Parts: sequence; C-alpha cells; structure tokens
Amino acid sequence: MNSILEPGMFVRHPTQPDWGLGQVQSKIAQRITVNFEHMGKVVIDARHVALELVYLT
Repeated sequence: MNSILEPGMFVRHPTQPDWGLGQVQSKIAQRITVNFEHMGKVVIDARHVALELVYLT
C-alpha cells in the first residue's frame, strides 16, 4: 500500500491509532514523512510499517 502514497494523501498508522489522522508530507524511497494530528511529524520506514490509506469524503 505504501507504494501508492503521495504527498497530500491522508493515512493512519495501524499500531498507533492515538496519533490520529496523518497527512503525507513527503516520500523518498522507503522513508515517508507524515504529519499526524496528535503526534506531529514522524518519519516512517515503509519497509516496517504499512500505513492505512484514508479516503475523506
């Protein structure tokens, strides 16, 4: 799933639901920077975490 992520998309961390909704800031190789509502900016290693895509309507 991480392979389709682009800046601006919304995601959730599967094991950290308390971080809230996150917005992808950048993606460089396997490093995805996400700005989460309750955690701030976090760099995710896509080899270890499969972020969950959120569709907002």
